[in-house]
Amino acid sequence: MKWIIILAIVLFLVWRLKPAKGVRTIGADSLKGMLGDRTKQFIDVRTPAEYKGRHIKEFKNIPLNALPSKAAGLDKAKETVVICQSGMRSAQAARILKKQGFEKVTNVRGGMGAWNG
Repeated sequence: MKWIIILAIVLFLVWRLKPAKGVRTIGADSLKGMLGDRTKQFIDVRTPAEYKGRHIKEFKNIPLNALPSKAAGLDKAKETVVICQSGMRSAQAARILKKQGFEKVTNVRGGMGAWNG
């Protein structure tokens, strides 16, 4: 019985960390070259307090819990780059955006924790 619970937990964690189908993943170092690109939109899904404490100026703050309702205000034709603190919430955000019909979604692996800019 113990092994079944452990297996279930491991599978759950793998499922949560697995990128959504069709989501590109980049490192924080690759993000630097993208920031001036007007064909992309940049979304930070951390809380307003986290965003206020430290953020990248090109990123608009839309907290993860508000993303499903605010995604309609985003441009589906543009590549959407999402970031959070570690990459976990932004992976969830990428899944939400893909389900809402966004075709070009990029997740920043390591998030703000990996950002040196």
